[in-house]
Amino acid sequence: MRRTARPVYLSLPTDLVSAKISTERLRTPLTRNPPPNDPQIESFVIDTIVRILEEAGGDVVVLVDACAIRQGVKEELNEFLRKTKFPVYSTPMGKTTVDENFERYGGIYLGSISRPEIKESVETAKLVLSVGALKSDLNTGNFSYHIPVKHTIELHSDTTKVQYAVFPGVGMKELIPKLTERLESYHAAASKLVVPRFLAPVPNEETETITHNFFWPRLAQFFRPRDFIVTESGMHATFCSVSFIDHFEGTANFGILDVPLPEKSVLINQILWGSIGWSVGSLLGASLVAKESGQGRAILFVGDGSLQLTVQELSVMLRVGVKPIIFLLNNSGYTIERFVHGKARKYNDISNWNWTSLLKTLGDPDEAISSSYTVHNKAELSQLLDNAIFARAEKMQMVEVMMDRLDAPLSLKLQAEASGRANAYGAPSNPDTTSA
Repeated sequence: MRRTARPVYLSLPTDLVSAKISTERLRTPLTRNPPPNDPQIESFVIDTIVRILEEAGGDVVVLVDACAIRQGVKEELNEFLRKTKFPVYSTPMGKTTVDENFERYGGIYLGSISRPEIKESVETAKLVLSVGALKSDLNTGNFSYHIPVKHTIELHSDTTKVQYAVFPGVGMKELIPKLTERLESYHAAASKLVVPRFLAPVPNEETETITHNFFWPRLAQFFRPRDFIVTESGMHATFCSVSFIDHFEGTANFGILDVPLPEKSVLINQILWGSIGWSVGSLLGASLVAKESGQGRAILFVGDGSLQLTVQELSVMLRVGVKPIIFLLNNSGYTIERFVHGKARKYNDISNWNWTSLLKTLGDPDEAISSSYTVHNKAELSQLLDNAIFARAEKMQMVEVMMDRLDAPLSLKLQAEASGRANAYGAPSNPDTTSA
């Protein structure tokens, strides 16, 4: 029985590393099951939730977040959604918790920078059932949720919050199946609630330049079920005004949000600490899982500035024989920082590397186990994505995608504007917060 799910650090004195110890305890499997809920408190919580839902007339939306994945409730949650048919939306870090082809899934809620139809659907609902919330700045659109607390129920790993009341020791792992039993009778009524279609058609643009508006919907056609998709976390910027520290996320993190991913695919992102270059090491881990499981491809989206910080991990990938596909977005520097502060500032420029020679330098001089490409326009990109040999990912591959230095996904531009306002001298430290 686990009490928490946190990183573990083991420190061994040097004089003990060769000591023999019993393996007896290794025969006891580890369990991720949390401690049981108090039955009386849990029963009261369930009755209270059912009563509030009845008062709301069944006008409920579900908002899933990162801890639904981290705390292992995807199976219970998806069963709940299938049986109740409540509309469901996701935060950026909750993406792929729910099958994005599910007819009741409406897309990404990101506070004030959400798509208008999603923002209206979530914020006008009489009740929002939040599952595994992780309310960091950029996972909430700069804390711009406009959902009254009196309209909110939050399910967490070891706590349940019902409006203004908090019930410690009532975790969602056991609670969700019991809520399913009590609420599946709302199936017919919930099915009538309108959910916007989550689609991302490839736009017909006049320019042959690869734009973000084109790139992400086009890549959505390339993804397959069970792919591991890793997106870069971007940059870490510190601003002095009002002692505000902002960790901004990668272009890829924003670009991937508005396109549907295939069933059973896994999005690996980190829109919490914003550690620049984080995704490259994460790709190594995802690639090893893909190799050992024999399921899915490992695909990375990373900017040129981010990759320069942790590029040495590519050498490890070549050495251990994994076969990821790396899309290197070459936009000549720190595009995110340009939008936040200084579009023409020199400190947002970087030296341009010869990216298509990089894998040769890092361990594959004869290109026996890797291939590299540069795509300059939409036709070249589409030709490569449609190539069956490339799509099979039988070797490590890097694709340098040439993009304009001031092009970015719309959601990133809106987030940058919000961060810029928050960082202005004299601005309140938290201008947008969840409504009371």
